[in-house]
Amino acid sequence: MLNKNIFTLINDQINHEFYSSYLYLSMAAHFEAANLPGFANWMRVQSEEEAEHAMKFYEYVFDRGEKVALKAIDQPPSEWASPLDLFEHVLLHEQKVTSLINTIYAAALKESDYPTQVMLHWFINEQVEEERNATEIVDQLKMIEAKGTAVLMLDHQLGKRGRD
Repeated sequence: MLNKNIFTLINDQINHEFYSSYLYLSMAAHFEAANLPGFANWMRVQSEEEAEHAMKFYEYVFDRGEKVALKAIDQPPSEWASPLDLFEHVLLHEQKVTSLINTIYAAALKESDYPTQVMLHWFINEQVEEERNATEIVDQLKMIEAKGTAVLMLDHQLGKRGRD
């Protein structure tokens, strides 16, 4: 069984992960509408990954003998000023997710919940990768300063992203 506080934090994290999936799907729709299919592809893949993250937490709750209580998912934004604006939003969002996961880990440390600590190691490593990827794209977008040809080249590159 999970400690009540840790259960609540993980159950909330399931909602945050599904929100992340929904947010990235909204971002994919934004890029589809802007005729940037590579950016849209990157976001669709990201959306799928976030749904998988939610399910990892979901399965963990059941593995520990608890029952998940799903909550409503907030509506994500649907418009951004530019690809740079959108990816800066991605970076801020991933930093928030990192903070939430770190909070769960701190609670697991406090309660000496070793199984939760071990499970969270995967998420901690994943968040390092998520923040790095977002930072790289933000930096690239800043370098190209929204020049049409360069944006299209980056769009083409992002379109190559597949499922790992």
